Amino acid sequence: MQQLFIADLHLSDDHPRLIRGFLSLLAHYQSEPTELYILGDWFNAWLSDRDPSDWLLPMVKQLREFTATGNQVYFLCGNRDFVLGQRFLDRFGGKLLQEPYVYDWQGLTIRLEHGDALCTDDVEYQRFKRIIRNPALLGFLKLFPFYLKRRLADYARRKSQSRQQNAHYQPVDVNQSEVVKQIQNVDVLIHGHTHRPAIHHLENGKQRIVLGDWREDTGTAKILLLKSAQDISFFDWQFD
Repeated sequence: MQQLFIADLHLSDDHPRLIRGFLSLLAHYQSEPTELYILGDWFNAWLSDRDPSDWLLPMVKQLREFTATGNQVYFLCGNRDFVLGQRFLDRFGGKLLQEPYVYDWQGLTIRLEHGDALCTDDVEYQRFKRIIRNPALLGFLKLFPFYLKRRLADYARRKSQSRQQNAHYQPVDVNQSEVVKQIQNVDVLIHGHTHRPAIHHLENGKQRIVLGDWREDTGTAKILLLKSAQDISFFDWQFD
C-alpha cells in the first residue's frame, strides 16, 4: 500500500480553495490502496472535536468515502490543531498518532513528527508551547463555550499574523544538532512546520524529508509519495 504525506494545509472556512484542493486529493486516491498521513496543521485552528461548523461536513463525507474503500487516514497534531482528538477522527475511521511516531516500513525505520519540536532556536515559540499545552490549562479551556473558544482562537491567529507580517520575520528552521539527535535510531525523518519542502540526504544514508505547506494563491501543494523504499519522491498537486 502506498503512503501519502501532507502537512500545513491550514484549512478553514475562510479558505475554500484549500478545502477544494484537499477534497480533490481524497477523491483522486480514493480508488488506490493508500495510507494518508497528515502531519499537523491540518486546520488553521482547531477548537473542539465537537465543532458544529457546516463547512466540515463535506470534508467528513469525503473522508468517509476515502476510508470506505479500505484506505487509511492517520493524523499527528501540529501547533495549530493540537487539541484535535480521536473523537473527530472516529467520524470517518481515522487514527490519532502520538508524536513522535516511529514505525518500520519495507526495511526502513521511519519517524514522523510535526517538526516544531525540532525548531529549538525559536525560544519564544517553545516557551509559548509549554504554556498552552499545559494539561491543567487545556482542561480549563475545555470548559469554555464554543463561541468563546472561537474568540480566543481569532485573537491568537491575529497575533501570529502580526508577527509574520513583520518585515524582519523569517520562519525559524530546525536546529541541526536537534535533528542529528532525533534521527540517530531511524532511517528517515519526515516532518512539516517549516514550510521548506526538501529531501535532505544525511550521513549514513539517512534522510530528513520536509513537507511543504499548501498555497492558496497558486493552488499548489508538494505531496510526498512513498511507493517503495527505493521510490520516495515529491510531486506537485494542483487544484482549482
